[in-house]
Amino acid sequence: MPTPQSSETRQQAALMLLCSAQFMVVLDATIVAVALSNMQSDLGLSPQNLQWVINAYTLVFGGFLLLGGRAADLCGRQRVFMLGISLFSLASLIGGLSPSGNVLILARSLQGLGGAMISPAALSILTTIFTEGGARNRALGIWGATAAAGSTSGVLLGGLLTNYLGWRWVLFVNVPIGLVTVLLSSKLLKGDQTDDDSPSKGFDLAGAIAITSGLMVFVYAIVGITEFGWNSTRTLSLLVLSLLLIASFIAIELRSKSPLVKFSIFRLRNLTGANLVALVHASGPLSTLFFISLYLQQVLGYSSLATGLAFVPFSLCAAAAAIIAAPMVQRFGLKVTIAGGLLMMALGLLLFSQLPPNGNFWLHVLPGSILVGAGITLAGVPMTIAAMSGVEERDAGLASGLINTSQQIGAAIVLALLVTLSSSQTQAIIAIQGNSPEVMAIALTKGFQFAFLVGFGLLIVGAIIAVVLITNPSPRNLN
Repeated sequence: MPTPQSSETRQQAALMLLCSAQFMVVLDATIVAVALSNMQSDLGLSPQNLQWVINAYTLVFGGFLLLGGRAADLCGRQRVFMLGISLFSLASLIGGLSPSGNVLILARSLQGLGGAMISPAALSILTTIFTEGGARNRALGIWGATAAAGSTSGVLLGGLLTNYLGWRWVLFVNVPIGLVTVLLSSKLLKGDQTDDDSPSKGFDLAGAIAITSGLMVFVYAIVGITEFGWNSTRTLSLLVLSLLLIASFIAIELRSKSPLVKFSIFRLRNLTGANLVALVHASGPLSTLFFISLYLQQVLGYSSLATGLAFVPFSLCAAAAAIIAAPMVQRFGLKVTIAGGLLMMALGLLLFSQLPPNGNFWLHVLPGSILVGAGITLAGVPMTIAAMSGVEERDAGLASGLINTSQQIGAAIVLALLVTLSSSQTQAIIAIQGNSPEVMAIALTKGFQFAFLVGFGLLIVGAIIAVVLITNPSPRNLN
Protein backbone atom coordinates (compact mmCIF):
# COMPACT_ATOMS: atom_id res chain seq x y z
CA MET A 1 0.00 0.00 0.00
CA PRO A 2 1.54 3.37 -1.03
CA THR A 3 2.44 5.75 1.78
CA PRO A 4 1.17 9.36 1.75
CA GLN A 5 4.71 10.53 1.07
CA SER A 6 5.17 8.24 -1.94
CA SER A 7 1.76 9.26 -3.26
CA GLU A 8 2.67 12.95 -2.96
CA THR A 9 6.01 12.34 -4.66
CA ARG A 10 4.23 10.61 -7.54
CA GLN A 11 1.79 13.51 -7.81
CA GLN A 12 4.63 16.03 -8.02
CA ALA A 13 6.45 13.94 -10.63
CA ALA A 14 3.25 13.71 -12.69
CA LEU A 15 2.80 17.49 -12.38
CA MET A 16 6.32 18.11 -13.68
CA LEU A 17 5.64 15.77 -16.59
CA LEU A 18 2.39 17.53 -17.49
CA CYS A 19 4.04 20.94 -17.18
CA SER A 20 6.87 19.87 -19.48
CA ALA A 21 4.35 18.90 -22.14
CA GLN A 22 2.45 22.17 -21.73
CA PHE A 23 5.71 24.14 -21.92
CA MET A 24 6.51 22.48 -25.23
CA VAL A 25 3.07 23.23 -26.68
CA VAL A 26 3.01 26.88 -25.61
CA LEU A 27 6.63 27.42 -26.60
CA ASP A 28 5.97 26.39 -30.18
CA ALA A 29 3.48 29.20 -30.69
CA THR A 30 6.32 31.75 -30.46
CA ILE A 31 9.67 29.97 -30.85
CA VAL A 32 9.53 30.04 -34.66
CA ALA A 33 9.00 33.83 -34.80
CA VAL A 34 12.71 34.71 -34.70
CA ALA A 35 13.55 31.95 -37.22
CA LEU A 36 11.08 33.07 -39.90
CA SER A 37 13.57 35.00 -42.04
CA ASN A 38 15.98 32.02 -42.05
CA MET A 39 13.14 29.66 -42.99
CA GLN A 40 12.11 31.99 -45.80
CA SER A 41 15.59 32.16 -47.33
CA ASP A 42 16.30 28.42 -46.98
CA LEU A 43 12.94 27.13 -48.26
CA GLY A 44 12.04 29.91 -50.69
CA LEU A 45 8.81 30.83 -48.92
CA SER A 46 6.88 33.80 -50.28
CA PRO A 47 5.84 36.53 -47.80
CA GLN A 48 2.23 35.33 -48.14
CA ASN A 49 3.15 31.73 -47.31
CA LEU A 50 5.61 32.68 -44.56
CA GLN A 51 2.80 33.85 -42.27
CA TRP A 52 1.31 30.34 -42.42
CA VAL A 53 4.30 28.91 -40.57
CA ILE A 54 2.69 30.54 -37.53
CA ASN A 55 -0.95 30.65 -38.64
CA ALA A 56 -1.16 26.94 -39.52
CA TYR A 57 -0.29 26.09 -35.92
CA THR A 58 -2.70 28.66 -34.48
CA LEU A 59 -5.54 27.68 -36.81
CA VAL A 60 -5.52 23.94 -36.10
CA PHE A 61 -4.67 24.35 -32.41
CA GLY A 62 -7.54 26.77 -31.79
CA GLY A 63 -10.01 24.83 -33.92
CA PHE A 64 -9.50 21.42 -32.32
CA LEU A 65 -9.09 22.37 -28.64
CA LEU A 66 -12.71 21.84 -27.67
CA LEU A 67 -12.83 18.50 -29.47
CA GLY A 68 -9.55 17.48 -27.84
CA GLY A 69 -10.91 18.27 -24.38
CA ARG A 70 -14.09 16.25 -24.80
CA ALA A 71 -12.19 13.38 -26.44
CA ALA A 72 -10.06 13.21 -23.29
CA ASP A 73 -13.21 12.77 -21.18
CA LEU A 74 -14.71 10.10 -23.42
CA CYS A 75 -11.67 8.20 -24.70
CA GLY A 76 -9.38 8.36 -21.68
CA ARG A 77 -7.16 11.30 -20.73
CA GLN A 78 -3.89 9.41 -20.64
CA ARG A 79 -4.63 7.86 -24.02
CA VAL A 80 -5.38 11.22 -25.66
CA PHE A 81 -2.42 12.87 -23.91
CA MET A 82 0.09 10.26 -25.11
CA LEU A 83 -1.35 10.25 -28.64
CA GLY A 84 -1.06 14.04 -28.74
CA ILE A 85 2.56 13.97 -27.53
CA SER A 86 3.46 11.32 -30.12
CA LEU A 87 1.83 13.29 -32.95
CA PHE A 88 3.44 16.55 -31.81
CA SER A 89 6.90 14.96 -31.66
CA LEU A 90 6.53 13.31 -35.07
CA ALA A 91 5.33 16.57 -36.60
CA SER A 92 8.31 18.41 -35.06
CA LEU A 93 10.69 15.90 -36.63
CA ILE A 94 9.00 16.26 -40.03
CA GLY A 95 9.13 20.05 -39.70
CA GLY A 96 12.81 20.04 -38.86
CA LEU A 97 13.56 17.85 -41.88
CA SER A 98 11.30 19.85 -44.22
CA PRO A 99 12.65 20.02 -47.79
CA SER A 100 10.08 22.67 -48.77
CA GLY A 101 7.81 25.34 -47.37
CA ASN A 102 4.67 23.27 -48.00
CA VAL A 103 6.02 20.37 -45.91
CA LEU A 104 6.93 22.78 -43.12
CA ILE A 105 3.43 24.30 -43.09
CA LEU A 106 1.87 20.81 -43.05
CA ALA A 107 4.11 19.82 -40.14
CA ARG A 108 3.08 22.94 -38.23
CA SER A 109 -0.58 22.01 -38.80
CA LEU A 110 0.06 18.54 -37.35
CA GLN A 111 1.83 20.16 -34.41
CA GLY A 112 -1.29 22.24 -33.81
CA LEU A 113 -3.46 19.11 -33.84
CA GLY A 114 -1.15 17.40 -31.37
CA GLY A 115 -1.16 20.48 -29.16
CA ALA A 116 -4.97 20.59 -29.20
CA MET A 117 -4.95 17.06 -27.77
CA ILE A 118 -2.17 17.67 -25.23
CA SER A 119 -3.28 20.91 -23.52
CA PRO A 120 -6.85 20.05 -22.46
CA ALA A 121 -5.93 16.44 -21.62
CA ALA A 122 -2.99 17.56 -19.49
CA LEU A 123 -5.01 20.16 -17.60
CA SER A 124 -7.86 17.73 -16.94
CA ILE A 125 -5.36 15.12 -15.71
CA LEU A 126 -3.93 17.72 -13.34
CA THR A 127 -7.34 18.57 -11.91
CA THR A 128 -8.15 14.90 -11.30
CA ILE A 129 -4.79 14.16 -9.66
CA PHE A 130 -5.10 17.12 -7.27
CA THR A 131 -8.35 17.56 -5.37
CA GLU A 132 -10.03 20.97 -5.42
CA GLY A 133 -8.54 23.34 -2.88
CA GLY A 134 -5.06 24.47 -1.87
CA ALA A 135 -3.20 21.51 -3.40
CA ARG A 136 -4.84 22.02 -6.78
CA ASN A 137 -4.35 25.78 -6.61
CA ARG A 138 -0.63 25.37 -5.93
CA ALA A 139 -0.38 22.88 -8.80
CA LEU A 140 -2.17 25.32 -11.09
CA GLY A 141 0.27 28.01 -9.97
CA ILE A 142 3.15 25.86 -11.20
CA TRP A 143 1.15 25.10 -14.37
CA GLY A 144 0.63 28.83 -14.91
CA ALA A 145 4.32 29.57 -14.41
CA THR A 146 5.20 26.90 -16.95
CA ALA A 147 2.73 28.21 -19.52
CA ALA A 148 3.93 31.79 -19.01
CA ALA A 149 7.56 30.71 -19.28
CA GLY A 150 6.81 28.81 -22.48
CA SER A 151 5.04 31.70 -24.18
CA THR A 152 7.58 34.32 -23.11
CA SER A 153 10.72 32.21 -23.60
CA GLY A 154 9.99 31.40 -27.22
CA VAL A 155 11.61 34.54 -28.57
CA LEU A 156 14.78 34.01 -26.52
CA LEU A 157 15.14 30.28 -27.16
CA GLY A 158 14.28 30.73 -30.82
CA GLY A 159 16.98 33.38 -31.15
CA LEU A 160 19.60 31.23 -29.40
CA LEU A 161 18.83 28.07 -31.36
CA THR A 162 18.61 29.85 -34.71
CA ASN A 163 21.79 31.82 -34.08
CA TYR A 164 23.96 28.89 -32.96
CA LEU A 165 22.40 25.69 -34.39
CA GLY A 166 20.14 26.78 -37.25
CA TRP A 167 16.38 27.27 -37.62
CA ARG A 168 15.61 23.55 -37.89
CA TRP A 169 16.51 23.11 -34.22
CA VAL A 170 13.56 25.20 -33.07
CA LEU A 171 11.57 22.14 -34.20
CA PHE A 172 14.05 19.36 -33.43
CA VAL A 173 14.21 20.43 -29.78
CA ASN A 174 10.70 19.03 -29.24
CA VAL A 175 11.59 15.49 -30.29
CA PRO A 176 13.66 14.34 -27.26
CA ILE A 177 11.25 16.10 -24.87
CA GLY A 178 8.32 14.32 -26.49
CA LEU A 179 10.00 10.90 -26.41
CA VAL A 180 10.86 11.18 -22.72
CA THR A 181 7.32 12.38 -21.93
CA VAL A 182 5.73 9.42 -23.70
CA LEU A 183 8.03 6.96 -21.92
CA LEU A 184 7.26 8.42 -18.49
CA SER A 185 3.52 8.93 -19.05
CA SER A 186 2.56 5.26 -18.83
CA LYS A 187 4.24 5.00 -15.42
CA LEU A 188 3.44 8.35 -13.79
CA LEU A 189 -0.08 8.93 -15.10
CA LYS A 190 -1.42 5.38 -14.97
CA GLY A 191 -4.84 5.14 -13.41
CA ASP A 192 -5.18 8.84 -12.52
CA GLN A 193 -7.05 10.25 -15.41
CA THR A 194 -9.01 7.80 -17.56
CA ASP A 195 -12.73 8.21 -17.71
CA ASP A 196 -13.82 5.02 -19.37
CA ASP A 197 -16.67 4.66 -16.89
CA SER A 198 -18.16 8.00 -17.90
CA PRO A 199 -21.93 7.91 -18.16
CA SER A 200 -21.66 9.61 -21.53
CA LYS A 201 -22.09 6.98 -24.20
CA GLY A 202 -21.35 7.43 -27.86
CA PHE A 203 -19.78 10.41 -29.55
CA ASP A 204 -21.48 13.48 -30.99
CA LEU A 205 -19.82 13.35 -34.41
CA ALA A 206 -22.11 15.93 -36.05
CA GLY A 207 -21.55 18.39 -33.21
CA ALA A 208 -17.80 17.75 -33.27
CA ILE A 209 -17.62 18.46 -37.02
CA ALA A 210 -19.76 21.60 -36.69
CA ILE A 211 -17.88 23.23 -33.81
CA THR A 212 -14.41 22.26 -35.06
CA SER A 213 -15.20 23.58 -38.54
CA GLY A 214 -16.78 26.71 -37.10
CA LEU A 215 -13.81 27.49 -34.88
CA MET A 216 -11.29 26.78 -37.63
CA VAL A 217 -13.12 28.99 -40.14
CA PHE A 218 -13.37 31.71 -37.50
CA VAL A 219 -9.64 31.61 -36.70
CA TYR A 220 -8.87 31.46 -40.44
CA ALA A 221 -10.91 34.63 -40.96
CA ILE A 222 -9.24 36.39 -38.04
CA VAL A 223 -5.63 35.57 -39.00
CA GLY A 224 -6.29 36.87 -42.52
CA ILE A 225 -7.60 40.25 -41.40
CA THR A 226 -4.16 41.85 -41.37
CA GLU A 227 -3.78 40.99 -45.08
CA PHE A 228 -7.36 41.41 -46.38
CA GLY A 229 -8.94 43.84 -43.92
CA TRP A 230 -12.05 43.74 -41.74
CA ASN A 231 -14.47 44.85 -44.44
CA SER A 232 -13.29 42.57 -47.25
CA THR A 233 -15.73 40.12 -48.84
CA ARG A 234 -13.43 37.28 -47.84
CA THR A 235 -13.36 38.23 -44.16
CA LEU A 236 -17.08 38.91 -43.87
CA SER A 237 -18.01 35.73 -45.77
CA LEU A 238 -15.81 33.57 -43.55
CA LEU A 239 -17.15 35.19 -40.38
CA VAL A 240 -20.74 34.60 -41.49
CA LEU A 241 -19.91 30.98 -42.36
CA SER A 242 -18.26 30.43 -38.97
CA LEU A 243 -21.29 31.89 -37.17
CA LEU A 244 -23.62 29.62 -39.15
CA LEU A 245 -21.53 26.58 -38.26
CA ILE A 246 -21.43 27.55 -34.58
CA ALA A 247 -25.21 28.16 -34.63
CA SER A 248 -25.73 24.72 -36.17
CA PHE A 249 -23.51 23.26 -33.43
CA ILE A 250 -25.73 24.81 -30.75
CA ALA A 251 -28.85 23.41 -32.44
CA ILE A 252 -27.25 19.95 -32.66
CA GLU A 253 -26.17 20.02 -29.01
CA LEU A 254 -29.63 20.97 -27.78
CA ARG A 255 -31.07 17.84 -29.42
CA SER A 256 -28.18 15.44 -28.86
CA LYS A 257 -28.43 12.62 -26.28
CA SER A 258 -24.63 12.66 -25.89
CA PRO A 259 -23.65 16.32 -26.49
CA LEU A 260 -20.07 17.34 -27.04
CA VAL A 261 -20.72 20.37 -24.82
CA LYS A 262 -23.26 20.20 -22.03
CA PHE A 263 -24.53 23.78 -21.87
CA SER A 264 -25.56 23.23 -18.27
CA ILE A 265 -21.88 23.59 -17.39
CA PHE A 266 -22.24 27.35 -17.96
CA ARG A 267 -24.46 27.50 -14.89
CA LEU A 268 -21.14 27.49 -13.04
CA ARG A 269 -20.70 31.23 -12.64
CA ASN A 270 -16.94 31.11 -12.16
CA LEU A 271 -16.47 28.97 -15.26
CA THR A 272 -18.49 31.42 -17.36
CA GLY A 273 -16.72 34.45 -15.91
CA ALA A 274 -13.27 32.90 -16.35
CA ASN A 275 -13.95 32.09 -20.01
CA LEU A 276 -15.10 35.65 -20.68
CA VAL A 277 -11.98 37.03 -18.97
CA ALA A 278 -9.84 34.62 -21.01
CA LEU A 279 -11.04 36.29 -24.22
CA VAL A 280 -9.21 39.52 -23.31
CA HIS A 281 -6.45 38.17 -21.04
CA ALA A 282 -4.10 37.76 -24.02
CA SER A 283 -4.15 41.52 -24.66
CA GLY A 284 -1.26 41.93 -22.22
CA PRO A 285 1.22 39.24 -23.24
CA LEU A 286 0.40 39.27 -26.95
CA SER A 287 0.70 43.01 -27.44
CA THR A 288 3.92 43.03 -25.42
CA LEU A 289 5.55 40.12 -27.23
CA PHE A 290 4.46 41.26 -30.69
CA PHE A 291 4.76 45.04 -30.62
CA ILE A 292 7.70 45.39 -28.22
CA SER A 293 9.60 42.85 -30.33
CA LEU A 294 8.95 44.97 -33.43
CA TYR A 295 9.73 48.19 -31.56
CA LEU A 296 13.08 46.88 -30.38
CA GLN A 297 14.09 45.59 -33.82
CA GLN A 298 12.49 48.02 -36.27
CA VAL A 299 12.72 51.25 -34.26
CA LEU A 300 15.64 50.80 -31.85
CA GLY A 301 17.66 48.51 -34.16
CA TYR A 302 18.08 45.49 -31.85
CA SER A 303 19.24 42.16 -33.29
CA SER A 304 17.04 39.07 -32.96
CA LEU A 305 19.27 37.70 -30.19
CA ALA A 306 19.32 41.02 -28.32
CA THR A 307 15.54 41.17 -28.63
CA GLY A 308 15.24 37.71 -27.11
CA LEU A 309 17.50 38.71 -24.22
CA ALA A 310 15.40 41.83 -23.66
CA PHE A 311 12.44 39.58 -22.80
CA VAL A 312 14.29 37.78 -19.99
CA PRO A 313 12.94 40.14 -17.26
CA PHE A 314 9.45 39.70 -18.72
CA SER A 315 9.75 35.91 -18.47
CA LEU A 316 11.27 35.96 -14.99
CA CYS A 317 8.49 38.19 -13.66
CA ALA A 318 5.84 35.92 -15.16
CA ALA A 319 7.42 32.88 -13.51
CA ALA A 320 7.95 34.63 -10.16
CA ALA A 321 4.36 35.89 -10.04
CA ALA A 322 3.05 32.37 -10.63
CA ILE A 323 4.73 31.26 -7.41
CA ILE A 324 2.76 33.78 -5.35
CA ALA A 325 -0.49 33.57 -7.35
CA ALA A 326 -1.94 30.63 -5.40
CA PRO A 327 -1.12 32.15 -1.97
CA MET A 328 -2.73 35.39 -3.14
CA VAL A 329 -5.87 33.50 -4.11
CA GLN A 330 -5.98 32.00 -0.62
CA ARG A 331 -5.52 35.42 0.99
CA PHE A 332 -7.56 37.72 -1.26
CA GLY A 333 -9.81 35.36 -3.24
CA LEU A 334 -10.26 34.75 -6.96
CA LYS A 335 -12.06 38.00 -7.82
CA VAL A 336 -9.45 40.38 -6.37
CA THR A 337 -6.46 38.40 -7.68
CA ILE A 338 -7.78 38.14 -11.24
CA ALA A 339 -8.83 41.80 -11.37
CA GLY A 340 -5.53 42.87 -9.79
CA GLY A 341 -3.48 40.97 -12.36
CA LEU A 342 -5.49 42.41 -15.24
CA LEU A 343 -5.11 45.97 -13.88
CA MET A 344 -1.37 45.42 -13.47
CA MET A 345 -1.11 44.42 -17.14
CA ALA A 346 -3.30 47.38 -18.10
CA LEU A 347 -0.90 49.75 -16.32
CA GLY A 348 2.02 48.15 -18.16
CA LEU A 349 0.33 48.72 -21.53
CA LEU A 350 -0.46 52.31 -20.51
CA LEU A 351 3.27 52.85 -19.94
CA PHE A 352 4.04 51.26 -23.32
CA SER A 353 1.60 53.68 -24.98
CA GLN A 354 4.10 56.44 -24.15
CA LEU A 355 7.05 54.82 -25.98
CA PRO A 356 9.16 57.41 -27.86
CA PRO A 357 10.83 56.77 -31.25
CA ASN A 358 14.25 57.24 -29.63
CA GLY A 359 13.46 55.20 -26.54
CA ASN A 360 15.72 53.51 -24.03
CA PHE A 361 15.15 49.92 -22.90
CA TRP A 362 15.79 50.50 -19.21
CA LEU A 363 13.64 53.60 -18.99
CA HIS A 364 10.83 52.95 -21.47
CA VAL A 365 10.55 49.16 -21.93
CA LEU A 366 11.62 47.47 -18.70
CA PRO A 367 8.99 48.98 -16.31
CA GLY A 368 6.08 47.96 -18.52
CA SER A 369 7.64 44.52 -19.11
CA ILE A 370 7.79 43.90 -15.36
CA LEU A 371 4.15 44.89 -14.86
CA VAL A 372 2.79 42.89 -17.80
CA GLY A 373 4.99 39.88 -17.05
CA ALA A 374 3.84 39.69 -13.43
CA GLY A 375 0.22 40.43 -14.34
CA ILE A 376 0.02 37.56 -16.83
CA THR A 377 0.18 34.85 -14.20
CA LEU A 378 -1.34 36.83 -11.34
CA ALA A 379 -4.48 36.93 -13.48
CA GLY A 380 -3.96 33.71 -15.42
CA VAL A 381 -3.51 31.26 -12.55
CA PRO A 382 -6.70 32.23 -10.66
CA MET A 383 -8.52 32.46 -13.99
CA THR A 384 -7.72 28.79 -14.59
CA ILE A 385 -8.66 27.91 -11.00
CA ALA A 386 -12.01 29.65 -11.49
CA ALA A 387 -12.59 27.86 -14.81
CA MET A 388 -12.10 24.45 -13.18
CA SER A 389 -13.73 25.10 -9.79
CA GLY A 390 -16.91 23.19 -9.10
CA VAL A 391 -16.51 21.06 -12.25
CA GLU A 392 -17.35 17.37 -11.89
CA GLU A 393 -14.48 15.01 -12.66
CA ARG A 394 -16.21 13.53 -15.70
CA ASP A 395 -16.40 17.03 -17.24
CA ALA A 396 -12.82 18.08 -16.48
CA GLY A 397 -11.73 17.67 -20.10
CA LEU A 398 -14.67 19.75 -21.32
CA ALA A 399 -13.94 22.57 -18.86
CA SER A 400 -10.25 22.43 -19.77
CA GLY A 401 -11.06 22.52 -23.49
CA LEU A 402 -13.37 25.50 -22.96
CA ILE A 403 -10.83 27.67 -21.12
CA ASN A 404 -8.07 26.78 -23.59
CA THR A 405 -10.39 27.54 -26.52
CA SER A 406 -11.40 30.89 -25.02
CA GLN A 407 -7.74 31.82 -24.59
CA GLN A 408 -6.80 30.83 -28.15
CA ILE A 409 -9.82 32.40 -29.84
CA GLY A 410 -9.39 35.52 -27.72
CA ALA A 411 -5.71 35.67 -28.64
CA ALA A 412 -6.50 35.38 -32.37
CA ILE A 413 -9.11 38.15 -32.20
CA VAL A 414 -6.98 40.45 -30.05
CA LEU A 415 -3.86 40.11 -32.17
CA ALA A 416 -5.77 40.65 -35.44
CA LEU A 417 -7.52 43.69 -33.96
CA LEU A 418 -4.35 45.27 -32.57
CA VAL A 419 -2.24 44.59 -35.67
CA THR A 420 -4.93 46.03 -37.96
CA LEU A 421 -5.35 49.18 -35.86
CA SER A 422 -1.60 49.65 -35.47
CA SER A 423 -0.95 49.20 -39.21
CA SER A 424 -3.74 51.62 -40.12
CA GLN A 425 -2.30 54.29 -37.83
CA THR A 426 1.21 53.79 -39.23
CA GLN A 427 0.06 53.88 -42.87
CA ALA A 428 -1.97 57.04 -42.28
CA ILE A 429 1.13 58.87 -41.00
CA ILE A 430 3.31 57.59 -43.87
CA ALA A 431 0.69 58.69 -46.42
CA ILE A 432 0.90 62.25 -45.11
CA GLN A 433 4.58 62.61 -44.17
CA GLY A 434 6.38 60.16 -46.50
CA ASN A 435 8.52 57.14 -45.68
CA SER A 436 11.91 58.53 -44.73
CA PRO A 437 13.72 56.60 -41.96
CA GLU A 438 12.84 59.30 -39.42
CA VAL A 439 9.17 59.30 -40.40
CA MET A 440 9.07 55.49 -40.44
CA ALA A 441 10.35 55.33 -36.86
CA ILE A 442 7.72 57.86 -35.76
CA ALA A 443 4.93 56.17 -37.74
CA LEU A 444 5.73 52.70 -36.40
CA THR A 445 5.92 53.98 -32.83
CA LYS A 446 2.60 55.83 -33.14
CA GLY A 447 1.00 52.65 -34.43
CA PHE A 448 2.37 50.65 -31.53
CA GLN A 449 1.21 53.31 -29.06
CA PHE A 450 -2.34 53.13 -30.40
CA ALA A 451 -2.37 49.32 -30.17
CA PHE A 452 -1.22 49.47 -26.55
CA LEU A 453 -4.01 51.93 -25.69
CA VAL A 454 -6.62 49.60 -27.18
CA GLY A 455 -5.09 46.68 -25.28
CA PHE A 456 -5.28 48.78 -22.11
CA GLY A 457 -9.00 49.28 -22.67
CA LEU A 458 -9.62 45.57 -23.25
CA LEU A 459 -7.89 44.65 -20.00
CA ILE A 460 -9.99 47.20 -18.09
CA VAL A 461 -13.09 45.50 -19.53
CA GLY A 462 -11.71 42.14 -18.39
CA ALA A 463 -11.18 43.47 -14.86
CA ILE A 464 -14.79 44.69 -14.75
CA ILE A 465 -16.01 41.26 -15.91
CA ALA A 466 -13.96 39.61 -13.15
CA VAL A 467 -15.40 41.89 -10.48
CA VAL A 468 -18.99 41.35 -11.66
CA LEU A 469 -18.99 37.59 -12.41
CA ILE A 470 -16.24 35.87 -10.44
CA THR A 471 -17.14 34.66 -6.95
CA ASN A 472 -14.95 33.11 -4.29
CA PRO A 473 -15.50 29.41 -3.50
CA SER A 474 -15.93 28.35 0.09
CA PRO A 475 -12.74 28.66 2.18
CA ARG A 476 -12.18 24.89 2.17
CA ASN A 477 -11.79 25.05 -1.63
CA LEU A 478 -9.12 27.76 -1.40
CA ASN A 479 -6.94 26.32 1.34
